[in-house]
Amino acid sequence: MNTVYLIYNGNETRIPATDKDYRMHKLFCEAGRGIWKDDSKEFVFNRKLDADKLSLLLPDLTIIKVDNNAPGLMGIKGFFCRPWQDTENETKYFSDDWQNKLVAELHARKYSVNTINLYIYYNQSICQWLKKTPNLITSEDVKNYLAYKESNENHSAASLNLMLSAFKFFFRNILKSDKIREQKRPRQDKRLPVVMAKSEIKKMIKLEKNLKHSFLLMMVYSSGLRVSEVVTLKRHDVDIARKSIIVIAGKGRKDRYTITSEMVMSTLKEYCEKYDTTDWLFPGQPPSRHLSIRSAQHIFENAVKRAGIKKAVSIHCLRHSFATHLLESGTDIRYIQELLGHSSVRTTERYTHVARRKALSIISPLDTLEDEG
Repeated sequence: MNTVYLIYNGNETRIPATDKDYRMHKLFCEAGRGIWKDDSKEFVFNRKLDADKLSLLLPDLTIIKVDNNAPGLMGIKGFFCRPWQDTENETKYFSDDWQNKLVAELHARKYSVNTINLYIYYNQSICQWLKKTPNLITSEDVKNYLAYKESNENHSAASLNLMLSAFKFFFRNILKSDKIREQKRPRQDKRLPVVMAKSEIKKMIKLEKNLKHSFLLMMVYSSGLRVSEVVTLKRHDVDIARKSIIVIAGKGRKDRYTITSEMVMSTLKEYCEKYDTTDWLFPGQPPSRHLSIRSAQHIFENAVKRAGIKKAVSIHCLRHSFATHLLESGTDIRYIQELLGHSSVRTTERYTHVARRKALSIISPLDTLEDEG
């Protein structure tokens, strides 16, 4: 499960699900204390879930907020392949023919299933909201739709950019039109990554008595892995001779090599013998499947509580800490870019804003007051 829809109805939140997605939603429900409604195939929460907090806890999921009273909900029916709202009498402005053309073009370009679903949803949504077929939509219509999403549903800049990408792809490749080319992209939020101190990470690992759990935390921090990458590692992905790890089909379907530590190498043999690891490095239940993302997040959350760390952190912060600590130790930023698998060095440069390498030598003016006569 890669996408979660939060459907707000007053102070209530509903999350539609399918049988295929049931296990992921079950874990999600346990974390949020929701109730499963078997008749309508959805989870119901008696409070308004905070999408930003969920994004922090579940960085590998795309979380989309939807107002129950807002137009455009027909797209969710198509996404989940089941009606959770009566739309039989509603005109369908984004036809099956348009959808099939969009899907074929996206598949031909090897877009991921998650991206395909989102592009379908957003193009359906704007057509239903405007009550127009795609060929009648103007640049002004797109601008008004994005403005509505920002002002009425408080969507982030990242969400608005994803919507605009979906529209531009459809217009350029299906309609063969550049009429929304001039639509400017929303300014991205410039949020600094949350970084943990080395002492905090050391305490987390030291206090974790479960070898599998401590080894997972060590792997994420020592190699700068995403949570989706660490749970899908296989035994043969760890190259003992070269002291490196190969990440297969990471974000953007890119393979890359990254470093690992002497501590990981020395722990690996003991770990593999204890857990009889032959395929998945972190097997789940059943062992034929890898550990779930949510289980890995639970391991981190429990370790944070055990270590008494009060700051708002997620397992992804170990990846942020890996990059920042390398930068502080003098590692070239372009090498860090390769280790993290960033396409652009601009993405990696955000760690320069939190690295303290140069700031450590700066003295606060308060400490110089005694020098004055």
